Amino acid sequence: MEGEDHLAFERNKAEFDVDAMKIVWAGSAHALEVSDRMSRLVASDPAFRKDHRPMLGRKELFKSTLKKAAYAWKRIIELRLTEEEASMLRSFVDEPAFTDLHWGMFIPAIKGQGTEEQQQKWLPLAQRMQIIGCYAQTELGHGSNVQGLETTATFDPKTDEFVIHSPTLTSSKWWPGGLGKVSTHAVVYARLITDGRDHGVHGFIVQLRSLDDHLPLPGITVGDIGMKFGNGAYNTMDNGVLRFEHVRIPRDQMLMRVSQVTREGKYVQSNVPRQLVYGTMVYVRQTIVSDASTAMSRAVCIAARYSAVRRQFGGNNGSLESQVIDYKTQQARLFPLLASAYAFRFVGEWLKWLYTDVMKRLQANDFSTLPEAHACTAGLKSLTTSATSDGIEECRKLCGGHGYLCSSGLPELFAVYVPTCTYEGDNIVLLLQVARHLMKVISRLGSGKKPVGTTAYMGRVEQLLEARSDVQKAEDWLNPNTVLRAFEARAARMSVACAKNLTKFSNPEEGFQELLADLVDAARAHCQLIVVSKFIEKLQQDIPGKGVKRQLEILCNIYALFHLHKHLGDFLSTGCITPKQGSLANDQLRSLYSQVRPNAIALVDAFNYTDHYLSSVLGRYDGNVYPKLYEEAWKDPLNDSVVPDGFQEYIRPMLKQQLRNARL
Repeated sequence: MEGEDHLAFERNKAEFDVDAMKIVWAGSAHALEVSDRMSRLVASDPAFRKDHRPMLGRKELFKSTLKKAAYAWKRIIELRLTEEEASMLRSFVDEPAFTDLHWGMFIPAIKGQGTEEQQQKWLPLAQRMQIIGCYAQTELGHGSNVQGLETTATFDPKTDEFVIHSPTLTSSKWWPGGLGKVSTHAVVYARLITDGRDHGVHGFIVQLRSLDDHLPLPGITVGDIGMKFGNGAYNTMDNGVLRFEHVRIPRDQMLMRVSQVTREGKYVQSNVPRQLVYGTMVYVRQTIVSDASTAMSRAVCIAARYSAVRRQFGGNNGSLESQVIDYKTQQARLFPLLASAYAFRFVGEWLKWLYTDVMKRLQANDFSTLPEAHACTAGLKSLTTSATSDGIEECRKLCGGHGYLCSSGLPELFAVYVPTCTYEGDNIVLLLQVARHLMKVISRLGSGKKPVGTTAYMGRVEQLLEARSDVQKAEDWLNPNTVLRAFEARAARMSVACAKNLTKFSNPEEGFQELLADLVDAARAHCQLIVVSKFIEKLQQDIPGKGVKRQLEILCNIYALFHLHKHLGDFLSTGCITPKQGSLANDQLRSLYSQVRPNAIALVDAFNYTDHYLSSVLGRYDGNVYPKLYEEAWKDPLNDSVVPDGFQEYIRPMLKQQLRNARL
């Protein structure tokens, strides 16, 4: 069987209620309804076509994106969509655009760091898109080290203005999306200087372009930084370069919720806690974690469906060849990624709750959970984006040679997604921030102050250092408490080992630099523990639907045991488990793959993605891959003519040349 019949057969194998799983994936019946409605609205509108993107030149591609963004805004207004619906619609348009930074960074920055007066002035303009904003922080010479930014904002008390200036080439703002060609305004981060004193980096609202003719204002040099990795991908976005030549802005355009500069030039702190500044960063990073599950699930959906359609080897005496998905090697590579998609979804849900909780506490001057939230969002951003980037590439390889075609949807998905590993914090730098947090937690253990949140297990560190796993047979690894204890013991022992090694250095910073690689490993172990624990917590909730909880238990165990197998050296070297127990974990993992196999297609169907959103011939819902691949090939501009341009000029003379004098 092939095409639609083939995948219908696969779907009939499902051992659970797929509609109920769709609700679990979406988060609620309401979220599923909104997502379903918006995705179908986009998919049914020819204006949102995207299959031709990889074939467009840069200028055509960018103009097409502007057209879609404008049309999306028109539809949002016409249909009177809510903020939730509008956000969903933009996500299903599925094209990096200036609007991402406007809604995702510019507006949240003003909400988080602007005073009430500033919000009343700027937010209505931004929310009606009468101004378009971006977030200008990263510079040519500084990205992750925000405190090292070089752009200056010097207060001039004579005119009651700030003078924004780029003193060096490396102080040029570099990378902000939406900056290159579209944004009229930016939240610019610069070193605040009053009366010769540097007060560190602060945010300022700066107009970049005229609202009449869109030309850059005096003293501003701005443009696009050039082509990026991939065909369409992020080349739809005008990532920009920006330089200031003594540009003056009114004093009240400094974001002053946390600190102000008075008319006399005095720098003062407000009674609003400075820690609120971190709110925007925590919000953005928790959004990135949620987006990781979306990107991973898209890749897995494509690879799983194609693996069920594709047949290769094994056909004897005229029988059908074997489905690729039935090979254990394919399952061992694909199913952990499927489990990761669900794991990241649930840890993303938890991070949303954590962000809301932290912001409530900050408003009440309770800063106790902020370091924890900062470490969680930093670490999980790093863990999930690295795993997802690698996972998308693995899915491309799981699709064999056809995965390399742009029509597979995977090369473009990878090119769009991979920048997450470096934007909003380089992933290794973020893990080192987690490591610093863990070292602080360990250093305070003797003070009687108990660790909280995701580091609470450190309060049992003595027990965890002595604990030995009691696993005797493969099935013992299905016990969530057994799995959790192993991951806790591994994380605790790796962190404690780093802390002990740090004490051997007279200079703590020198020690930290020497142990960077070990600290990264310890932080990663801690973050993997968080994901495992949040997946287990999800399973303790009331999960409706026939067989749904059982499938999630299988996926949770696959996620945990896959990482135990992948990082077996950590578990063995720290003495958490024995080699025999590690072998039993691998035996159980193989068994779990067999249990997922009948449900694989239904599990990716639960993501509820339209063919338009997946944008993949290989991942089509109906499984009708080969006729569509053939059809797509003929759409390429190279096939517009039978004889290619340049044949008469270059190829014909070569074919007709005389070789009498050649020694070939």
